[in-house]
Amino acid sequence: MTFEEAIATQPGWIFWWLNALFLGAYVLPVSLLIWRATRITGAITVAASFASGYALNLMFNSMGLVRLLGLPHILLWTPLVIYLIAQLRRPDIPKLPRWIMIIIIGFLLVSLAFDYADLMRYMLGERAPLTERV
Repeated sequence: MTFEEAIATQPGWIFWWLNALFLGAYVLPVSLLIWRATRITGAITVAASFASGYALNLMFNSMGLVRLLGLPHILLWTPLVIYLIAQLRRPDIPKLPRWIMIIIIGFLLVSLAFDYADLMRYMLGERAPLTERV
């Protein structure tokens, strides 16, 4: 079963959330590459998102759809959010990329809330796959 097929077995809102998260964690960070002041921030954000997505896929391929899949987000996006918040304090950031960064932070924080909750549930013993592997 592919990741997409596994997600299709979950409640419908998860599909919509993952599509919105793709916008917030992958598309919007690319837009930060437009401005000189946010190019490094954009590159770091894109790299962290792709690295977490890659790690998540590796974990899915070996474990299936389990609550632990948010671990790469936790390990990479928690420091990324701290970094992005620090970047917002820079006076040279133009208004539009500042708002883009705030939106990115919002998406990442919502995702991290789910990820931390799932990690806690996993640590408390909810280790069964969320869908059958085929």
